[in-house]
Formats: sequence, structure tokens, C-alpha cells
Amino acid sequence: MGPFGGLHRPERRPHGVLPGTFTRMHPSSTRRHCDSSHAQARQRGSLCVDPDSPTRLLRCAQRDRCRECGNSVEWYHRVRDRLIRLHPWELPVAEVPTDYRWHVSSGLAHPAGDGSAWCHVAHAVVCPARDATSVIAPALTGLRRALAVNTRRLTDAGAFIPVAVSDRPAEQQDACRPARPVVQILYVRYLTARSVDEIQCVAQTRRRDRCTRTVLAPDGPAGVWTLVPATATRGQLALPAEVMALYDLSSLPYAEQLRWRTQRCPQHATTPTAADLALTDWEPFDPLVHQAYVNPRLPTHGRRPHPDGEARKAVRR
Repeated sequence: MGPFGGLHRPERRPHGVLPGTFTRMHPSSTRRHCDSSHAQARQRGSLCVDPDSPTRLLRCAQRDRCRECGNSVEWYHRVRDRLIRLHPWELPVAEVPTDYRWHVSSGLAHPAGDGSAWCHVAHAVVCPARDATSVIAPALTGLRRALAVNTRRLTDAGAFIPVAVSDRPAEQQDACRPARPVVQILYVRYLTARSVDEIQCVAQTRRRDRCTRTVLAPDGPAGVWTLVPATATRGQLALPAEVMALYDLSSLPYAEQLRWRTQRCPQHATTPTAADLALTDWEPFDPLVHQAYVNPRLPTHGRRPHPDGEARKAVRR
């Protein structure tokens, strides 16, 4: 990783400039120094992502909006590649209880204080869309109320629409399709943040916004749904005999699985120098921690009504 994080400044070539690497400022004939000599503009180098960089993110704290309340949050990595949503602004340590303090060190979030006078707070503690804890500090209560007012303002302006499970069509509710499925990539299981067909590309476009394409290409290879045992890992206690639905990508080529792991669409998979504007949705799956997301049934495309269903209802009546 270079001195600019995941970015590096390309070296200047003595015999010319590569196209698209530098931006040449054309000197204007009207610009002159005080001694009437022509002002010569120097070449200005642009930054690009180092192909050998372990990350393509432009910053460690990725800004996002909470899907439940619409307020701003920042994503940070924890140990073992786990993610946590923190409130964007720091709070005084004296106003935050010890159990709710977080600090960021070297780009990683730690659930404790660092000895300074300021600390971070997890967004789940002050999210107005969730139930408040029984014991909470007055400062966090005031912050929660302020976020609730902002949520109402965004809702009234039409800038935020809360997503609820009951708002989905009846066909999707009866399809047994998990909202957060378990996906196996390169023989590693991950828990996604959304359904498989809604996983969005994280690459940055030329307009400096996030790509709107999905990772699942409509005309490309796809994985298969299968039932596998929900086994424990990392020396944990064995779970009862239980199976879960798994979206397996192990049969795809290595390059295709790597594209899924980096969460890029087929168009941006061929541009390794494009930056990422968001964190990937892959969370290492733990059968004990993510027990609520274990689905023992395979997803279907929908349940077909029985042709004699109406006649059966009439007979029962």
C-alpha cells in the first residue's frame, strides 16, 4: 500500500506522458509574469489505484445511509473482517457509558475507549427505527431524538422510504427466498446483506458515482441453490443436525468467483484501477452468531395455486 492508502502517484516518464495518466495544463498566451515573460504551466499528475494494493477503497470510513432510518452512518471493519456501523460524529467520553464506547485505530473499530476525551457510538444504539435500550445516557437519548426528527424530515421530503418486510409483494414472501442468504465463494461461506439478485457493484464510474449494475449478470454463469449441513467452524461446539440453504458458486471458474468476491459487475471486473465507493456485502458466516439467518428450505420461484383450490374451498364451506 502506497503513501496515499490504496492510491499511488504514477511515475513520470521522461519521453512523454501516458494517455489518461496525467492531465496537461495548456499554457495560455495571456498569462505572463511581472517581467512580461510567458507563464509556463507544469504538468499535474492524477491519482489512480495501485493494482497491487490490498484494497481499492478511497477511505476506510465508508459513508452510507441506514436502511431503517435513513440517517448517515460510517462502515468500519472489526477484527476477523466483521463490519460495524458507527455514528459519523464523535461524542465526549463523559456523556457516553463505558459499554457503548468505540474507538478507531489503524482503520479498525474496537469496542472500547482509547484513553482520549472523545469516542464513537454504534449506530444501532441511537437508531430511531429500533427499540431503545432500557438504560441509556441522556446525551444518547437526545441524539436519538435528533435522528428521529431527521428521519421524519427525510420521509416528508420523499428522500427516504423505510424498507419493511411487510411491504414486499405477496409473491416474494411466499417464495421462501431469504433476504440475507449464505453464499459460498472460493470454499468460504459468507452472509450477504441483501438477496443474491440485488447485490450491487461497488466500483466507481467515470461520473464518480457508484455503479448501478448488479453482480449477477443476466447472461452470465450463476450459482446453484443446495442444502448443506450447518456445521460449526473455528473450534466451536457442534450444532444439532440441521441443514441450511446455500447459494454455491464453487462450480464457477476461479476468475468468476474472484469477481463475485470483489463484488464487481462484468464491466468493471476488467478495470482493476477503478476505485471502490462502498464496502463489499460479504460477512464471514458464523452458524452460531447468524443462527437467525439459517434457512432450512430451498428458495422457490413461487407457489403455483392448485387448479382445484377454489373447488376445495367451496366443499369445505
